[in-house]
Amino acid sequence: MSAGSARVARDPVHHPLFARCYARISVTAETRTGMAEVRRRLLGGLSGRVIEVGAGNGLNFAHYPGTVSEVVAIEPERSLRKLAVEAALRAQVPVDVAPGAAEALPVKSEAFDAAVVSLVLCSVRDVPRALAELRRVLRPGGELRFFEHGRGGGRVMTFTQRALDRTVWPPLAGGCHLSRDPVGALREAGFELGPYRRTLMPESGPRLPSSYCVTGVAWRPPADAADAGR
Repeated sequence: MSAGSARVARDPVHHPLFARCYARISVTAETRTGMAEVRRRLLGGLSGRVIEVGAGNGLNFAHYPGTVSEVVAIEPERSLRKLAVEAALRAQVPVDVAPGAAEALPVKSEAFDAAVVSLVLCSVRDVPRALAELRRVLRPGGELRFFEHGRGGGRVMTFTQRALDRTVWPPLAGGCHLSRDPVGALREAGFELGPYRRTLMPESGPRLPSSYCVTGVAWRPPADAADAGR
């Protein structure tokens, strides 16, 4: 295998310019838009072994409670993964950062008590396949914590979101899409939805196409064996 093909295998996502911009903007957003508090609420009460898919630059790591025994953090983008490794060294719980894509998680089936996706489903290439992988790696009854943005607002806003998705937004924003429906996708993937809350980010100020967010929890059904043995 050539060095070039090995690099493609290790890095299924490659957006170095966007990664640098995201790393700066996300750190600023922790305090200015209240993202740190969103992360704290998202991860509160988790326990056991957790997989975080699309860990980015590792900003969630500082908010995992001590009841978590291990976090396996999957990040496909090399620049962000490097920052996530640095963040893992500062975390209060063990965090192992690894390359991989949401559509083909490099871990065993039913190996985790919980999973976390945070601003991830907007940018994966194949949402149903990514959610099927999350079901596969969760134990039956395991929970999925999610914080995502997607479709929202009135007719004008949803039209704008779709128009941006068809044109400039994904190339500019590292493959992100604005008009996806994360809650609907979770239902279609066979997750049992628990409580979820729709919010605006930022809560005050102009409403942007990326402002419409949802935070919540879903579960792999306890008797679910659909992905067993894969």
